[in-house]
Amino acid sequence: MGSLYIDRKDLELRIDGQAIAFYSKKKREGIVPLGPLKRVIIAGNIKLETSVLHKLAINNISVLFLYGKRLRFAGILHGRLHRNGLLRLKQYEKSQSAFALIVATDLVARKLQKNKKFLEEMAEQRKDIKYELIKAIETIKAIIDQVNQQPNIESLRGLEGSAANAYYRAFSLLFPPSLGFHARVRRPPTDPVNALLSLIYTFLHFEMVREIECLGLDPLIGFYHAFEYGRESLACDLVEPFRPDVDRFVYNLFKEEQLTHSDFKKESDNNSCYLKKESRRKLFLLYESWAQNQRSLWAEEVKSLARRIADGPDALSD
Repeated sequence: MGSLYIDRKDLELRIDGQAIAFYSKKKREGIVPLGPLKRVIIAGNIKLETSVLHKLAINNISVLFLYGKRLRFAGILHGRLHRNGLLRLKQYEKSQSAFALIVATDLVARKLQKNKKFLEEMAEQRKDIKYELIKAIETIKAIIDQVNQQPNIESLRGLEGSAANAYYRAFSLLFPPSLGFHARVRRPPTDPVNALLSLIYTFLHFEMVREIECLGLDPLIGFYHAFEYGRESLACDLVEPFRPDVDRFVYNLFKEEQLTHSDFKKESDNNSCYLKKESRRKLFLLYESWAQNQRSLWAEEVKSLARRIADGPDALSD
């Protein structure tokens, strides 16, 4: 199983041996064994005993807390973390060295290559917007040719921003106008596509933070994203090459009508859009099916960076 999603406000969680027991109105509804679990995602306003958190921590099961209608990030609980202090020391040193630009360049280049490949595939399928897609592909390709020539991270960010503008203009054309997706809008998302992108990016960010902390790196100290109080900059870094995978996943969900406009609700006061509560279960199952095939790649991304940090700034592979 690996993952447990809890999204009911009337539940109470207790520990029963090596399992989590679920109660509703003092009546036991079932149990989930702890053995297969690696992560628990709590979205509902549930009740739980501290013994539940203790047991999850002891078994090294991470917990993601989400809140609100848009399932915004609230916090993460981890169990035993790696105690590799030397690795973190090297991470801090190299975040202030030329190594940072090497890592940042690699992350951006791989992300843009995936963006280009996805749009190329779409250009073959969508003859109605092929001209617009080809224009974006050509822009991104020209930017890719410049990525390895940048003297500093600031100029690299400028290039990446230009590529993102071209990419999202093309990406938005892939969706039917009825979804109202015209550009990437984050806070708050204003349409079903943006709402889903933000939510899946949140899940991916949590997965990456978990891998980073369990391996012994510091999620706050990145190489591409600048240090910002409270932001897990390293997780933001390592998410970058996988954003195109999320985009593809979200596109396929709407294309195959596994999620539709009717699964979302829009607030009239602030124009924000979010997934309906009754549709969350559907998404959790779809995400979990997709993520099971991705998690080994996410874990290897963190391990690869850790090896590069430990081996030296010129070590670009195993």
